[in-house]
Amino acid sequence: MSTRTAAPTRREQILKEAARLFAERGFHGVGVDEIGAAVGISGPGLYRHFPGKDAMLAELLVGISERLLDGGRLRVEEAGAGAEALLSSLIDGHIDFALDDRPLITLHDRELDRLRDSDRKRVRRLQRQYVELWVTVVRELHPDVAESEARAAVHAVFGLLNSTPHLQADGGGPLGRAATEALLRRLAHGAFASLTTR
Repeated sequence: MSTRTAAPTRREQILKEAARLFAERGFHGVGVDEIGAAVGISGPGLYRHFPGKDAMLAELLVGISERLLDGGRLRVEEAGAGAEALLSSLIDGHIDFALDDRPLITLHDRELDRLRDSDRKRVRRLQRQYVELWVTVVRELHPDVAESEARAAVHAVFGLLNSTPHLQADGGGPLGRAATEALLRRLAHGAFASLTTR
C-alpha cells in the first residue's frame, strides 16, 4: 500500500509542486506565481484552491501525517498473519512514503514551526498516534522490551527511513529505487531485531 493516489487532482498537483518548491528554496523563498507556473495556472488562480501559501503548508504537513496514520491503521485492520507480518507491512509503507514524498520530509524538518499553533499541535498529535501503532506492534514481537525502549527504537527507525532526502534526486540514490528499498528494509528489520540481543 502506498501513501499516494493514481490520478492527482489539480489541488493535489498544486500541493505536490508547492512541496517540491518549498523543500528546494524554503517556504519564504517561493511565491504563489512560481507555484502556479509549475502547474500551468496563474498565481492568482491558486486562490481558487487555497487561501494562501500558509494553507498549502498546513495541508501538506497535516495531510501527510493523516495519510501515514490512516495507512498504518489500515495495515493493522488488514493484518492476518501476526505482528511480524504487520511490522513488515508498516516498514514497507513507511519506505514508500520516505522515497515517494521526500520533499515532505524536508518540509517537515524546516517549516513545521511556521504552521499555526493549532495545525502544529494537530501534526504532533497525529504523529504520536502513528508512533503508538508501531510501538504496540514492536512490543507484541518483543514483549520483554520496555515501552520506552520500544518507542526509542521506533523513533530511531523513523530517523533512518526519513534520511532519504539526502539521497540523489532520482528517488533511489546511487543504488537505484529497488536496491534502496531493499537496503532500508534490511536496516529497519535489523534495528528492531537488535532489541532481542541486549
